[in-house]
Amino acid sequence: MIPTYNCAHYLPESLTSVLTQARGSDAMQIEVVDDGSTDGPQLVAERMAGGRVDYFQQPTNVGVAANLTTCIRRARGELVHILHGDDAVRPGFYAAMEHAFAERPDLGAAFSRQIFMDERGHWQALSPLERESSGVLDDAASYLATEQRIMTPSICVPRSVYERLGGFHEDLRCTEDWEMWVRIAASYPIWYEVQPLALYRVHDVSNTGRHVRTGDDVRDTAKAIDLIAQHLPPRIAPRIASKARQTYALSALTTARKSLHRGDVGTARAQVTGALRLSRSARVVAAAAKTLVDALMLWVSPRDRAGQTDRNRSSSGRG
Repeated sequence: MIPTYNCAHYLPESLTSVLTQARGSDAMQIEVVDDGSTDGPQLVAERMAGGRVDYFQQPTNVGVAANLTTCIRRARGELVHILHGDDAVRPGFYAAMEHAFAERPDLGAAFSRQIFMDERGHWQALSPLERESSGVLDDAASYLATEQRIMTPSICVPRSVYERLGGFHEDLRCTEDWEMWVRIAASYPIWYEVQPLALYRVHDVSNTGRHVRTGDDVRDTAKAIDLIAQHLPPRIAPRIASKARQTYALSALTTARKSLHRGDVGTARAQVTGALRLSRSARVVAAAAKTLVDALMLWVSPRDRAGQTDRNRSSSGRG
């Protein structure tokens, strides 16, 4: 199931990655679920695969979470793979997922290691190993609740699990997937495949990228952490929630410093504000102070250089 919204220029890569390892339509449904795009994803799907790829368009733009839930409701297969229209999978992905569920029919989900790529498709980073060999994650709900470790293109979920637990939380704008994976892990075992078989694209116009500029990503993370805590045993939920808040506050401050060095003061301010609302731990406060020092240094240094230039001109008789 391929949800898409105004990313038709990436869609050929996504579709190709599926079609090269897909079997017949009786074994694998492939459908683009479009959330009201204006850049012609239907034409791309028809040009590439004709009748092999189905197409559904929302009557109006419903938002990311609701469109993902539509994918679930329209899925006919026993296993559901949601592949965003700007992401891709590598050869062997579907075989590895089928193997996992054959080994453990009781799984609630199986996911693979992920490769992060940029807007041009260049590989940038590899997600950390979650365990040394493929198999079931220990204490998956608690582990996954501390940090988002699963990018959507890397995971397959039985349709029956989605039907039992419900769709994606529509109050969340860019963390709806994280909450869903913990919700599943609280009720079922989760399989991890060590091979990096999924490609996740990071770019400024992605759903997450848009929210970073306003700080909405941090506010959304705070909502997700509160919801995720409800899926955990009460005796451990506060500790795990606190750890998650600190993790994402520190991440926001890292984003703020990178934004400052790009000259994007607005994003930096939004990220610092969000970080301090998310957590006031000693580590977060110290990191926020360092970010402020970085900002002052970047602001003062150009003025110092300009002053030095003026002094040099004056001493040389020019100016």
